[in-house]
Amino acid sequence: MGISERMGDVLGYAVESKLMRDVKSHPAQVNHLAIIMDGNRRFAWSKALETGVGHRMGKQKLEEVLDWVLELEIQYLTVYALSTENLNRPKGELDGLFNLYVQGLRDIADDDRIHNNEVKVQIIGKRELLPKNVNDSIDYAENKTSEYDKFTFTICLAYGSREEMISAIKGIAEDHGTGKLSLSEIDEMEVSKRLYTAKMPDPDLVIRTSGEERISNFLLWQMAYSELYFTDVFWPSFSRKELLKAIQTYQARKRRFGE
Repeated sequence: MGISERMGDVLGYAVESKLMRDVKSHPAQVNHLAIIMDGNRRFAWSKALETGVGHRMGKQKLEEVLDWVLELEIQYLTVYALSTENLNRPKGELDGLFNLYVQGLRDIADDDRIHNNEVKVQIIGKRELLPKNVNDSIDYAENKTSEYDKFTFTICLAYGSREEMISAIKGIAEDHGTGKLSLSEIDEMEVSKRLYTAKMPDPDLVIRTSGEERISNFLLWQMAYSELYFTDVFWPSFSRKELLKAIQTYQARKRRFGE
């Protein structure tokens, strides 16, 4: 490595360190960060790699991001890993993804970072659509971290927000039909407490990678007043600096909550 490259690295580190200090000292902090992790396949294709390589690199990136989130003391991290629509992908690709989830969930459950920081791990979505080995790993991760409450790491697997809301609506309709719930009692709070995210605050900031500017059936109810940040980088290329830039952009905005 030449002198100019080393100087560039030093300067880059100094700039990122200042950005981290500025973000951490700002009065507007992100309490709940949600991420649509998009672009694993396109990253692999752009590098002439197999699709599975992109997914494995995406898994590694998530582990890095979890470190950054803990460093920033963001209490809630929710990531969109697999939508119900994704279940229509080729069987070979899905099998590879399921194996990554099994490995990833068990790695997380056994990770000292999780236990030292008291991170509760939970998975939301239609678990009945997932194979047994994935469900077994979900149980393993959730059981090993069930007593923690300092941080919450939520992974959305076989998740679709419309399906989530339909389930809540059905529950409300059933309770109203049996007389347990009057019409006057049906309000936003009643809906929210029937969602998968009932015990969590709504996201403050939602990031989507890969250049797509849509929310793809993700936390539709919960995202009503979230700030959105779209970045062109594919998920495996997502950097600590990019995360800090997203949070800094959030901090520069004035949240109006519909006012």
